Amino acid sequence: MGFNHRFGRGARGDAQLLESLAAPLGFRAHIVPALLVDGVAVSSSEIRAALQRGDLPNAERLLGRPYSIRGEVVRGAGRGRTLGFPTANVKTERPLGLPVGVYVCRLLAGARQHQAVVNVGYRPTFGETDLSVEAHVLDFAGDLYDQRVTLTFLRRLREERKFPSVDALREQIALDVAAARAAS
Repeated sequence: MGFNHRFGRGARGDAQLLESLAAPLGFRAHIVPALLVDGVAVSSSEIRAALQRGDLPNAERLLGRPYSIRGEVVRGAGRGRTLGFPTANVKTERPLGLPVGVYVCRLLAGARQHQAVVNVGYRPTFGETDLSVEAHVLDFAGDLYDQRVTLTFLRRLREERKFPSVDALREQIALDVAAARAAS
């Protein structure tokens, strides 16, 4: 078990207790020591905290790889297309654990990998209230509907915000796309 795992009623059991019970009860206990990265013990709690802060570089260091999530591309309202930035609306398999905002990502569909700008949020400019994950796939023409994709989060560009007009939103999306291209 992990060095900091707890078990039993009230999580009172720990590694030391398990080791003391092993011989009398006829089993062997192997306690895995902490793995340290930059002096920090790697744990799911540390990884979740880094993700909740939008600290993708730290989450990547702790995970040993960039953070990614899988989901299915579903139909949305079609607003991205009318803005000139069509999006793949991704219904994720589990909660993201990231703060709302705009991210530079890689989108993997089948065996093909694409650069993407992903908005995780509520689309406040349009008065929406449901959390969505919308990926504008750069230099892509095609249909991703009903496909399972993997989004790999590389960098947080900015927070999500409400824009005074659709034109102001369109201008910001163009800046986000330019920033994502510059990041690659």
